[in-house]
Amino acid sequence: MRFRTAIHILIDNFVNVYKLLLYRIITGIIFFSLGYVTLKLGLSVITSSTEMDQVLSLISEFFRALTSGDSVYLQGFQSIFTEALKALLEVVVAHIGSIVGSVIGLIVIYLLSRFFNGLALFTVGCAFNDRMQTYSRTKFSSAFFTGFGRAALYTVIYVPLAFLYDALTLLVSWFFFFYVLSFLVGHAFLSVLVSLMLTVTAVICLQALKLTLASSWMPAVINGKGNCASLKESVSHGKNFGSRFSSFLVAIYLIVILNVICAVFTIGSALLLTISMSFMLLLSIQFVHYYEDAGKRYFISFEQIKGDDHEDIIQK
Repeated sequence: MRFRTAIHILIDNFVNVYKLLLYRIITGIIFFSLGYVTLKLGLSVITSSTEMDQVLSLISEFFRALTSGDSVYLQGFQSIFTEALKALLEVVVAHIGSIVGSVIGLIVIYLLSRFFNGLALFTVGCAFNDRMQTYSRTKFSSAFFTGFGRAALYTVIYVPLAFLYDALTLLVSWFFFFYVLSFLVGHAFLSVLVSLMLTVTAVICLQALKLTLASSWMPAVINGKGNCASLKESVSHGKNFGSRFSSFLVAIYLIVILNVICAVFTIGSALLLTISMSFMLLLSIQFVHYYEDAGKRYFISFEQIKGDDHEDIIQK
């Protein structure tokens, strides 16, 4: 029921998909340009090396063998790839100074990009909140500048925490993949397939957990609470953990399926809409959980107001 309500609210606020898309295109061009210059200046020695070409070639061959079922190649892939990584590591060590500077620069640029994207999501969250409270239509630009202070403080705290969590997720998935791959011996193709499946499952579950723990944080801040109190409230919703986690898990799987289908059948063009829509769907789920768990009444549409235990139908 909550998931269906979140989709309904997303559709009712669909105009913000285009505004979020425009914002992300502008900021994306800016930060991609900064990242490209940083990468070009500091890492050109690595990216143009034969060792890097070898690693990229092995990755390409890995997916070719995976799709064609070349079990002989897959059987010895781990040892070959490990040797290629060692050779690349030697090049990295030889140019460690410039690499460290470039990596730090890229991390800073990445964090800045997430900060500005976080401001946009907070702005859309303000528009969602106004729509659900009073059924008013708040302009994106108005919500952006009006709530900039709260948005900046929330994002400054959220982005580093989310970055550390995502980095830990990638690290866990990396070791998990190769652990499962080494454990399932005897059938190379099957072991790689099972490793990929379990690794993807682990990543999606960890992302659903992150969204579950932080689901009430932004809505509570927008509704006037402090960041510490909002985060504590969000994490402490133990009795509703299962329903929250389930809704985010299903949403992430649907988002992955939708974006893969759009990427394949529209040659990537539909991703311009579906990626922004995906962020807004997750945001909509957050606000529905917040209002439902807080027992607050909110607008689903002009004709429907949802309360804590009933739904009123308003006649036009």
